Amino acid sequence: MIRDVKAERRGMAPRGTVWLALGCLLLAGCAGQASGNIGGWYSARGGVAPSGTRIYVCHAFGCALKTPFDFSPAHMRRLKAILAKGRKSPAAERAAIAEAIAWSERTIGPVVGSDKDVGGYDLHNAGVPGQMDCIDEATNTTSVLSIAARAGYLAHHEVASPVARGFFLDGRYPHATAVVRETKGGAAFAVDSWPEDNGVKPVIMPLDAWFAERS
Repeated sequence: MIRDVKAERRGMAPRGTVWLALGCLLLAGCAGQASGNIGGWYSARGGVAPSGTRIYVCHAFGCALKTPFDFSPAHMRRLKAILAKGRKSPAAERAAIAEAIAWSERTIGPVVGSDKDVGGYDLHNAGVPGQMDCIDEATNTTSVLSIAARAGYLAHHEVASPVARGFFLDGRYPHATAVVRETKGGAAFAVDSWPEDNGVKPVIMPLDAWFAERS
């Protein structure tokens, strides 16, 4: 690391140290392992669980900001119609879930200012109100799917607590994702909206494959 001698003389941390510390703090938020229940995920990360058809949208990285969003009756009808496309099979429902999450992001984005959210990790956007890291994305996806499940819109899956992978020591950046499980057999799938821009369908894959990814 290049030393910032002027900063050291002023009693300040070198610039390289500051950026490294900031990056570690932000990424460590993505590294926290999920609790055994969804409620534990929210409480451990300063989030707020959905109430009725209201969710609390996390944004600005690490759930630093939380903005309430109410799904109107019209919104709920639209959400139901999208998820109804997946009634035939678990695979069809996962495709419908991807469509529903993309729709929810396009619907919520203009209200909370996240319509320009950039997919993937971007340190320069840390703290920007309209940007989201993996903690924000995993939490918001879980919230939307939770209100859908409570309304009876999911036929083949239940919503599980988000999970996390990586902590530098294994050569991977920390990362978190929302999770659904098939009600028959219990197969788990990542519903990962973090890699894509706002309103783009999330990546859905078997959770074991998601954990094995090196990126």
